[in-house]
Amino acid sequence: MVEWTEFERTTITSIFAKIDYDKVGPKALSRTLVVYPWTQRYFGNFGNLYNAAAIVGNKMVAAHGVVVIHGLERGWKNMDNIRETYSELSHLHSEKLHVDPDNFKLFAECLIIVLAAEMGSAFTAEVQGACQKFLNVVMSALGRQYH
Repeated sequence: MVEWTEFERTTITSIFAKIDYDKVGPKALSRTLVVYPWTQRYFGNFGNLYNAAAIVGNKMVAAHGVVVIHGLERGWKNMDNIRETYSELSHLHSEKLHVDPDNFKLFAECLIIVLAAEMGSAFTAEVQGACQKFLNVVMSALGRQYH
């Protein structure tokens, strides 16, 4: 079980309570698909992903980005039971979708960049550390089915 400090709990809760899911999710997923083009292979049914402009303007990418952020919401609302919270999603991504678990890390890196851009100077080193710890715990839970 992960030990969370009060600062980490407060920070994660505050960030996810304040961010605009409709803005952050699409930006993070679009960035992932542009910067790491091999991740596009899981989105073959999303239509035109041939260049950055097409990816950023793709409504299916944007919608899925929102879904992913809502998935992270499940984690911050259940910080003491993240492993169980993501057990079904881990199974889905592993057994049905066959998503390479390294892609969770790539998305998390892009999300950190988007959060930093959105939050500006409020995204301190301590805030970044709390976010990265949270995302690492979520990634571990999502990748659990793979082990």
